[in-house]
Amino acid sequence: MKSSRLSMRQRGGRLAVAIVALGLLATSGVALAAKSDLAAINREVLKQHDASVKRLQDWIALPSIAAENLNSREGAEYMAKLAREAGFQEVRILETDGKPGVFATFDAGAAKTVGLYFMYDVKQFDPAEWSSPPLQARIVEKPGVGKVIMGRGAVNQKGPESAFLAALHAIRGAGRKLPVNLVLVAEGEEEIGSPHIGQLVNRPEVQAALAKSIGVFMPSASQGLDGGVTVSLGAKGVVELELIASGEKWGRGPVKDIHSSLKAMVDSPVWRLVKALDTLVSEDGNTITVDGYPVAAPISAEEKSMISAAIAGRDEAVIKQQYGVAHWIDDLPLQEAYERLVSQPTINIEGLVAGYTGPGGKTVLPHQAVAKIDMRLVPGMSMDAAVAALKAHLAKRGYADVEVKVSGGYDSTSTRADARLIQAQMEVLRRDRLKPTLWPRNAGSYPGFIFTNPPLGLASGHFGLGHGSGAHAPDEYYVIESVNPAVRGYDGAVMSFVEYLHELAK
Repeated sequence: MKSSRLSMRQRGGRLAVAIVALGLLATSGVALAAKSDLAAINREVLKQHDASVKRLQDWIALPSIAAENLNSREGAEYMAKLAREAGFQEVRILETDGKPGVFATFDAGAAKTVGLYFMYDVKQFDPAEWSSPPLQARIVEKPGVGKVIMGRGAVNQKGPESAFLAALHAIRGAGRKLPVNLVLVAEGEEEIGSPHIGQLVNRPEVQAALAKSIGVFMPSASQGLDGGVTVSLGAKGVVELELIASGEKWGRGPVKDIHSSLKAMVDSPVWRLVKALDTLVSEDGNTITVDGYPVAAPISAEEKSMISAAIAGRDEAVIKQQYGVAHWIDDLPLQEAYERLVSQPTINIEGLVAGYTGPGGKTVLPHQAVAKIDMRLVPGMSMDAAVAALKAHLAKRGYADVEVKVSGGYDSTSTRADARLIQAQMEVLRRDRLKPTLWPRNAGSYPGFIFTNPPLGLASGHFGLGHGSGAHAPDEYYVIESVNPAVRGYDGAVMSFVEYLHELAK
C-alpha cells in the first residue's frame, strides 16, 4: 500500500514539474531561474507530503461550529498557530461581538501584496450519517476518484486552506523567497452568515494592510471530476434568518404545548407559520412574491455567453444524477436552468421545526413553530432592503406577530474579468492546459462584499486546483491522490498555489 502511494505521489510530482517546465515567465533567463525555483519547491512539497496531510487531519479533528458555539476560541487559537508555523510574522486574534477572528501579515519584502480570506469554522454534522467518522479524517478509497481525506471541513475549507499553508512551508523548506507579501483575515462565523466580518476587516490596521494588496482570494478546490475549471467572478449574497410563530407573540393559541384534541377550540401557531410562509412565494414555490422585494437585474448577454461556454459538452443527465434530481424548475433546458441559477434571488426553507419530531406520534398542539430560511441575493439587491421588505410584507398581510430573527448575511460580490487577480488565475490554468472558463457568479455565498465594496474596492475571488465535494453534507471529502491525471491531488494543489503566487508577483 505504501509503495503504491509513493508511486502515485512521484507521478504527481513529475506531472507538476512537467507543467512548470512549459515555461512560467516570458524571458528565457528569468524563466530558467523560475523553473529551477519551482522544481526545488516541488521536491520539497513531495518531501513534506505526510506532514502536510497530518496537519490537515489534526485541523479537521478540531471542529469549530459557530451555530453550536463549539470551539470558537480554540478554533481561532489553532488558526493563529497554523499561520505562525507557516511563516506569518505578525499574528493577532481579534475580538468581535461574536466569535473571534485572526489577522496576520507576512512581509516577504516583495513588491506586491496579496490578501487572503480564510474561514476556520465548519458546518454541523451527524456522525450516524457518515460512512467514515467525520472528525477522524481518514484516508479512504473513493471509486472513480482516488484516495480522499473524508471529514467535516475537508473541502469547505480546511483542505484547500491547508494546501495553501503547505505551499508556504514548502517555499521556506526549499530555501526560496515568498514572491509576494500576504495579508490574512480568517473568521469563525462564515457558516452562520459572517455577522461580524465588518468588525474584523473594518479595523484601521486591517484596512491599511489590505489597501496595499492587489486583491483578496480564498483557497478552494476548483476542479471538477473531469479536471475542468471555471473561474467565478463573484457570488450571490445571503441572508440567514428564522421566522418564528408563537402563541405568546400572536396572543392566540397556547403558550405551551397542549393536547392535540384541543385544536377543536384553540388556534395553532404552526398553521399560522405555514400560512405566512405561503405568502412569500408563488404556488409552485419558485417565484418570490414578497411585496416591495428588491428586483433582480436581467441577466446580461455577456453572462449568458459565459454560461454557454462553461456548460458546453456537459452531460445533463450526469449533472442531474449528481444532484439527485429528475427535473429542473419548469423543466427548463440546461442553459436556461443555469441562467436562473446565476441571476435569480431565492427564498429557501432550510428546515421547519415544531412540536414533537421523535419516533412515533405524540398528540400535541405545539405552542411555537420555526422556519429556518436563507435568502440568496444577486447584484442590485441589498440585505437590508430584502429584510425590510420581508418584515413589511408580513405586517401588511396580517402576520406582524411572526418574528423575523436575522442571524447573519451580506450583499453579493462581483469582480471584473480583467482584474489582475482573475487574469493571473486564467494564465496559470491556461499554462497548465486546463482551458478555464469564466462564470458570472457562484450560487453559493461568501463575504467577498467586505473586500469588493467601498472603502476597499478590491478584486476578490477563489483559486486552487484539486477536487473535493460534499460541503455541508455527509461524507465530505478532499482528494489526496487522484486516479484522473487531469485532476490534481494534494501535492498538485499545493503546487498550484505556488504557481499562482509567482504569477501574481509578475
